[in-house]
Amino acid sequence: MEHRIVGPGPYRATRLWNETVELFRSRMPLRKHRCRFKSYEHCFTAAEAVDWLHDLLRYNQNFGPEVTRKQTVQLLKKFLKNHVIEDIKGKWGQEDFEDNGHLYRFPPSSPLKPYPKRPPYQKDAIKFPEWNDPPPGMSQENIPVRPLVMNSEMWYKRHSIAIGEVPACRLVYRRQLTEANVEEIWKSMTLSHLQKILGLDSLEEVLDIKLVKSKFIIHNVYSVSKQGVVILDDKSKELPHWVLSAMKCLANWPNCSDLEQPMYLGFEKDVFKTIADYYGHLKEPLLTFHLFDAFVSVLGLLQEEKMAIEAFQICCLLLPPENRRKLQLLMKMMTRICSNKEMPPLCDGLGTRTLMIQTFSRCILCSKDEVDLDELLAARLVTFLMDNYQDILKVPLALQTSIEERVAHLRRVQIKYPGADMDITLSAPSFCRQISPEEFEYQRAYGSQEPLAALLEEVITDAKLSRKEKKKKLKQFQKSYPEVYQERFPTPESEALLFPEKPKPKPQMLMWALKNPFQPFQRTRSFRM
Repeated sequence: MEHRIVGPGPYRATRLWNETVELFRSRMPLRKHRCRFKSYEHCFTAAEAVDWLHDLLRYNQNFGPEVTRKQTVQLLKKFLKNHVIEDIKGKWGQEDFEDNGHLYRFPPSSPLKPYPKRPPYQKDAIKFPEWNDPPPGMSQENIPVRPLVMNSEMWYKRHSIAIGEVPACRLVYRRQLTEANVEEIWKSMTLSHLQKILGLDSLEEVLDIKLVKSKFIIHNVYSVSKQGVVILDDKSKELPHWVLSAMKCLANWPNCSDLEQPMYLGFEKDVFKTIADYYGHLKEPLLTFHLFDAFVSVLGLLQEEKMAIEAFQICCLLLPPENRRKLQLLMKMMTRICSNKEMPPLCDGLGTRTLMIQTFSRCILCSKDEVDLDELLAARLVTFLMDNYQDILKVPLALQTSIEERVAHLRRVQIKYPGADMDITLSAPSFCRQISPEEFEYQRAYGSQEPLAALLEEVITDAKLSRKEKKKKLKQFQKSYPEVYQERFPTPESEALLFPEKPKPKPQMLMWALKNPFQPFQRTRSFRM
């Protein structure tokens, strides 16, 4: 059957509802039926609706093959309550739909659900300290600075490279990061990364940013055991001892010793029922009410498994530490039970995996308000969690590294020029005055002429420099500051006077040539016989 994937974004549950209603109304086969000696056109039985809709949901990638017939019946009850369908006599509004031969039909019009109107969340841009953020109560016009007294060598190091045009600037300095600043950085960068993965312009429609606690994120990242399970500071929020013992018993079945494990028929079913009752009576689902829309939105990424896992990793970091710990232990138990071939059947007529999904899906994901597809969405999410829980419930290292590098960058000292920490004398703090752009341009053009001229003279008169080094430095100075160099050496002749040519020495004559200049050549005696 044709269907389209409903991607991440706001009101995804409502969009899925409307999509399912449209497909059901347009594709459900209708035919003539008889009931109590009377014929009815364009209708269908309840069993036919269950069969057709069950196939639609199982082969729809928005829901998946884990959808059961019982969940399909629950959805048709909601269809009847919301007047998507009505019985053959026109009755609707009650959830008395049963999987039987009762006749139903579509009403003339079945309005789709409107998107809920929520008060827009106030945009509070999280701003953490930058280099140029002044502390509260200080203006930029009266900032204390320490003047730097430099010798010519330090000045040369700073100005040995041409810097071109200097744009308008202002004083930049840093202040110490506080614990609150670090928490804001973690929250801001975590939410920004989630927004980027979901491809949304804003998280406002899927998440109330004010309810996100930065301390939860930091605790879930750093306070973990070697196995990656969250360690709680407040032990009163731990699982009850009897629940934890029951979960360990089923997770490690049949590793329990005979002395610790009572061997009576149906023992494992009683243990499972104890765990299910505890999780079924939680006041809030493990993924919390306020994160429902965020997790449902991530379900739209399941076709791209890697992105979906990364998005679920970040969403699970937003959970309270006690919820994250309970979720980690529950998913670990569920996957171990499903993979244990020695585990006796925990429910007659129902597979172990299906039982796990049906039992714990609503205690993991549930909406505070009535959402018509929350059972199907919760089952879809729990199925994906069971298949990838080890990756989803671990800390995303890429995000952790990027945030730690950001915090370390903001804690670094300001960059200094080479040589700026040598030969400096500090005096009492003075104050600088803000100047106009015109005054800045004037000072930039003429204020540095005298120091540069003094630097040039020092290079010229430096007797320690060799001829080659002095020429090299003067050439570099000429390239960087041609106006100052031209003023000092207006003509090539004035520049030539600085390096006068040395007289060439006369070549020396050989000593043997001076002793006997006119002695004729004498033939030596031949050794030939």
